[in-house]
Amino acid sequence: MMYFFLVFGFFLLIKGADFFVDGSSSAAKKLRVPPLIIGMTIVAMGTSLPETSVSVSASLAGKNDLSISNAVGSNIFNLMVVAGICSVLCVLPIEKASLKRDFPISIAAAAAMLGMGACFGRLNRFCGITLLIAFVAFLYLMVHSAFQAREASAGSEDEIKALPVPLCLIYMIGGIAAIALGGKMVVDGASDIASTFGMSDNLIGMTVVALGTSLPELVTSIVAARKNELDMALGNVIGSNIFNILFVLGIAASISPMNFTRLNCIDTTVLIACSALVFLFCLPKKKLVLWHGIVMLSVYSGYTVYLFMR
Repeated sequence: MMYFFLVFGFFLLIKGADFFVDGSSSAAKKLRVPPLIIGMTIVAMGTSLPETSVSVSASLAGKNDLSISNAVGSNIFNLMVVAGICSVLCVLPIEKASLKRDFPISIAAAAAMLGMGACFGRLNRFCGITLLIAFVAFLYLMVHSAFQAREASAGSEDEIKALPVPLCLIYMIGGIAAIALGGKMVVDGASDIASTFGMSDNLIGMTVVALGTSLPELVTSIVAARKNELDMALGNVIGSNIFNILFVLGIAASISPMNFTRLNCIDTTVLIACSALVFLFCLPKKKLVLWHGIVMLSVYSGYTVYLFMR
């Protein structure tokens, strides 16, 4: 039965991502909002639903190791594997706005979590509320940017081919539902399989669950890249990473304070280092290319070996 969950979950993720990218990119064109903004907000939130579900459920169940390691592990996977694979498949351009605003915000969010965890020894309710306030500020910034971009293109006379509005909504809502259900089925199946091998909550969270909950980001970004929605592909990765820390862990910590262990400190430091590496790759020519992707995938492979050995 657990193998059936895995296979059917993969199917739902792939089809859900396909529908969601079509619907959200059409909505972006209809509203004259840049795909980057859509990727940073709606798509990022939609594909992060599995992380939200897993981390909140783990927090309620008192499995703090699983909650934090799931969010941090997913972020490392998003950066090094999702963006890495997209870079291998095609040249991935990075908008100047992402370099000046979005990347620094994602690094600052991870650094803030590490600072609070190291200072208090846990992510308590104060930390959770602080992260949620920062998330509201981030959302305001994205909405403000969207309105500015819409006003800038208001005078455009070009006809934009896109799906009708009702169909956009159906595609987006149906896609989110399929992604959320598919992600949950994959996580449940993979977790059951992993548990039979006696893996710890931290290891399961950093590997199997992180991979499972990041599958929506992986599939959505690859589908977006193949459909030439390259801004949405990268926006989805960066937006999901910000969402996972500020909202997912903010909600989880507000519900139930979570101990921040030595392993959490190490993993979060690795996340910050990976973010800085990708940021440096992007700086010179504002794009990720084949060799960047190969390096990123190699780094993730090496880190995974370390996780199983520690």
